[in-house]
Parts: sequence; structure tokens; C-alpha cells
Amino acid sequence: MGFEVIPAVDVFDGRLARLSDGGVAFVEAFDGDPTTAARSFVEAGARWIHVVDMDLALGGEFRNLDVVAGIAGLGVSVQASGGITGHREVERALASGAGRVVLASSALSYRAAVEALLARHGDALAVGIESDRDMIRGRARQEVGLPLLETMAWLAGLDVDRYVHTSVSRVGGLEGPDLDAIGAVIDVTGRPVVASGGIRGPEDLRRVAAIGAHGAILGRALYEGLDLRDALAAVA
Repeated sequence: MGFEVIPAVDVFDGRLARLSDGGVAFVEAFDGDPTTAARSFVEAGARWIHVVDMDLALGGEFRNLDVVAGIAGLGVSVQASGGITGHREVERALASGAGRVVLASSALSYRAAVEALLARHGDALAVGIESDRDMIRGRARQEVGLPLLETMAWLAGLDVDRYVHTSVSRVGGLEGPDLDAIGAVIDVTGRPVVASGGIRGPEDLRRVAAIGAHGAILGRALYEGLDLRDALAAVA
């Protein structure tokens, strides 16, 4: 399998949104409709869509499982994310049509629970690593207080199918990917790593692929003019 380019669809209260310095900002592209955005990405060639339930990520409840189901109904694989930490949340996401669920970094303080989740859900579960410098951060950019490399060394001893690494300081800023952090996670785990945060376009995708990442998640760039077809062609 080649390098995966995965468009992100972040959803708050049923609408396209993103985190900003002032909190949640709604996105006007695609008329603010998550399914319309996903349909456009599927038509451009996307095989996976990364759906973030921002309501859950910000400490609330799952409010957008209908969006997961609707996007899965387009015939594309859905990777569900956004503050998912327990069995019930994982099972609800899978039951709604997600093909893969990303376990939030905030779960990593509870090692026995993480090990149980991995044993139960296997390759349907990816582990999210949200980091800033040498620390792991949790949902909505809150500090978890876990050292990055030490935690990764523990995870490397488990049967983790893949990781989704997010450079917190780069999210939504279009400042380019944190190649050092991505490379460190790849080196420690030896497992497929999908990178997220700061990716602007084709050149950034080529750089991420060159250091050995399995794929990359594209967010804000796609809503501000980047054509997904160009992104896919860059790493074909």
C-alpha cells in the first residue's frame, strides 16, 4: 500500500469547524456541510476520511455519529477521532460505520485500559499521539504530562497497528510539518505512522513521505484552496 493522503473533516454541532485561538471557528467552505466536503474529497480520489467529533474532543458527548454514518455511506472508509478514550466510545464509532478509530492521547495515562482496548479491537484501533516538543498533550491541547519518547517506548512493546501523530503547535497554522517529531515516533515504534499538523501542500507531503511516514492528514489547507487531486498526485 502506498502513502495515504487522508482529508480531515472536523465537526462541531453538525457543522464543519476547526479549533482556533479563540475556540471553535466554523468553516464556510462546502456550505459548512461535512458530508458535502467528504463527497468532494471522495470524488477527488480519497480512500479514507478522518472525521473528528469536536464536541467529544472538547469534553462533551458524541454528537456527530450521524455524520460518521453519512460519510461511511458514501462508500469511503472513515477514520473516527476526537477525544475517544474508552470501550463504549470505540464501539459506538465502529457501529456507526467507522473502519478505524483513533484512541485519544488523553487515554495514555491509563496503561491497563489502553492494553485492554488494543487486545479487544486490534487493527480497528490506531493510537493517537498528540505532542508538543517532548511531551504528550491531550484533547483540546490540554497537558497530559507524559514524556513522549518514554511513552512511545512502552507502546512499542504492545500490538499497535498504527499511530496517528499530531504536532499540536502546528495544527491549523499551515506552518509545515514537524519532521523531527514525526521521525522520532517512526524510529521508536517501527510501525506505520500517519502524520498530522501544519501540512500545506504537495511539497510537505513529499517531505513527510521521505522520512518514512505511512500517510498524512490534510485539514485546513484543503478548505483554503489546496486541490486534493494535486496532493494525491504528489505522492502517487
